[in-house]
Amino acid sequence: MHTIFADRMQITRKSFIREILKVTQQPEVISFAGGLPNPGLFPVEEIASASTKVLSDDGRTVLQYSTTEGYLPLREFIAQRYLKKNGLTIDPGEILITNGSQQSIDLIGKIFLNKGDRVVVEKPGYLGAIQAFSIFEVEFDAVPLLEDGVDTELLDRTLSENSAKLFYTVPTFQNPSGITYSKQRRKDVANILKKHNVVCVEDNAYGELRFTGEDLPAIRNYSDNTILMGSFSKIIAPGLRMGWICARKEIMEKLLVAKQAADLHSNHLSQRIIYQYLLDNDIDEHIVKIKDAYGERRDLMVSMMAEHFPEGVRYTKPEGGMFVWVTLPQSVSSLDLFELAIEENVAFVPGNPFYTDDTSGSNTLRLNFSNSEHEQIEEGIKRLAVCLKKLMKDPKVADLQNNP
Repeated sequence: MHTIFADRMQITRKSFIREILKVTQQPEVISFAGGLPNPGLFPVEEIASASTKVLSDDGRTVLQYSTTEGYLPLREFIAQRYLKKNGLTIDPGEILITNGSQQSIDLIGKIFLNKGDRVVVEKPGYLGAIQAFSIFEVEFDAVPLLEDGVDTELLDRTLSENSAKLFYTVPTFQNPSGITYSKQRRKDVANILKKHNVVCVEDNAYGELRFTGEDLPAIRNYSDNTILMGSFSKIIAPGLRMGWICARKEIMEKLLVAKQAADLHSNHLSQRIIYQYLLDNDIDEHIVKIKDAYGERRDLMVSMMAEHFPEGVRYTKPEGGMFVWVTLPQSVSSLDLFELAIEENVAFVPGNPFYTDDTSGSNTLRLNFSNSEHEQIEEGIKRLAVCLKKLMKDPKVADLQNNP
């Protein structure tokens, strides 16, 4: 049977996180695995009110087919918000409404990538993007992240040595690391990509979720050779499956063709409900609630790790977003840790799937803090610390640590 499937399906892996989430469905499991917003913060009543209003006032229209570009007033809202928040002047005609950021990545891949083309990603990088680009049978070049963003010297060298079409980046509260690019790194990235005529795909799914520090310009502020992606999933609700792409005209023309071929247009009802919600409610006030809640959870997780994790374990302290990235001593396997942790009903994502090779990241892992309550964070980190101490006392591990 396998001979009838396309070759690309032989090389595209299942989503490791989706497979892990199956294990975490049991109520007794404390899960730091998924990249899930906290459902307790979803504006359920407000969305219900918006839905009723839209269907009552204009039901026959909202249940009909719509335009590929997306609902114009919603695109105008997005454009106005970019001007207000980022100082970016974006025409609504340069905005395409998509079924979440994941479809945005897929459409970008469709219009740019042939088999064998090169895509530059961060190391570690967003697993969903790696999976989406892999289906186009591309070659990856992964450039390591430093504390304030991608290694720009190595990025420049990589692009000098290999001709690439795209550089995919999550420069603000990166998934999985939580790292944020400094202003200088953003400028440097824009200049390097201009020099090599490489398109920047800037995924800003988490940019609104800052709870410490100052907002920074987008890479798009420094180069219009940047495709900017956004999403309502983290600031309203992911179940509505609504995101968008901002791109200059000649790119947008191709995206529209790809979108038409994929699904004609994104869910019209969801678009109208979101727009009605935005009209009737203060989105910034709602985002403040999310940021306050996530900031408390991050502070708690980091303080618990500082108190309970053994010496030699390092972790990021993100200024926003949803994730903490943990680096174990070189000899300690996060997959071994995962097996111990599952026995204690704690789940996380081992780091290896966030890399494009099969050898990197074996001593790393990602923890999500947004979707756990305080008691779960306290108990889950304590259990994880016990597993870490047990694993690091293993004679084989100890011997490797002493004799690397």
